[in-house]
Amino acid sequence: MDVKKYDVVVVGGGPGGYTAALYAVRAGLSALVIEKLSAGGQMATTSWIDNYPGFDEGIDGFELGQQMQRGAERFGAQTLYAEVTQLFLNEQPKRIRTSEGEILAGTVVIATGAAPRKIGLPEEDAFQGRGVAYCATCDGMFYRDKIVAVAGGGNSAAEDALVLSKLCKKVYLVHRRDHLRAMKSYHTMLEQAENIEFVWNQKIIGLVGEEKLRGLSLEDTQSGQQKELSVDGLFVAIGRIPNTELVRDQLNLDEQGYILADETTRTNIPGVYAVGDVRTKPLRQVVTAVGDGAVAIKYAQEFLENNG
Repeated sequence: MDVKKYDVVVVGGGPGGYTAALYAVRAGLSALVIEKLSAGGQMATTSWIDNYPGFDEGIDGFELGQQMQRGAERFGAQTLYAEVTQLFLNEQPKRIRTSEGEILAGTVVIATGAAPRKIGLPEEDAFQGRGVAYCATCDGMFYRDKIVAVAGGGNSAAEDALVLSKLCKKVYLVHRRDHLRAMKSYHTMLEQAENIEFVWNQKIIGLVGEEKLRGLSLEDTQSGQQKELSVDGLFVAIGRIPNTELVRDQLNLDEQGYILADETTRTNIPGVYAVGDVRTKPLRQVVTAVGDGAVAIKYAQEFLENNG
């Protein structure tokens, strides 16, 4: 059976992945996006996006993913719904083994994203989008003038609390220890914010509400005493999990497991690029993922011209 070969194979159909495919086919390259679920990636789970330029009234995350897919396919990009089981990135052409067979690629764009680390409560998924959120920059506007809590004690939690303090009536920063792990520079800013209150030595053991979240069940990590905290929303900021298991033994990763790639998106293997949330970067948003996708194809073109 013939094995199909593409100039560019994109692993992951999120905003970075479909932007890479769009730029590839518009440059005259053949491009295939391999996606195991649906277009949009993590973005597709966001009920409403208000910070992506061009949509003055916002747009549903799932619909934006569909539009990105249709835009790339209009110019000739193809989509394969399959699970990638193994990558052979050091070969040329590179080989991608999937649940639907094997594919060859001149270049590979890794756009597998990262998933928010969840607290692990049984009711957490049911409240997602109905009081539980994982990105203050994305969803903070929905809680303007309301009371919210941020779970976590690292840099992400500190940043989210500061973002929300400019929008919300009250922000509780809930942490299971009596001090933050965030950089010292954040401490002064948090303490100076009049509407941020620290809730020390508390872990969240339950979510309270029916149709929407209305409170948190907390347990003191020292005494075991339990109490309820009334809030309109909870922002979970305890880290993210990059989807890098497929490339762990081939691409260089940082301590958190993200692919080491700078603004060129190039990795340690020539012809392999990392775009979107899966790579090391200061800001993980739809707009930065889209930028990565465009940049990756610039360098993929150069690689193909020299290694065609």
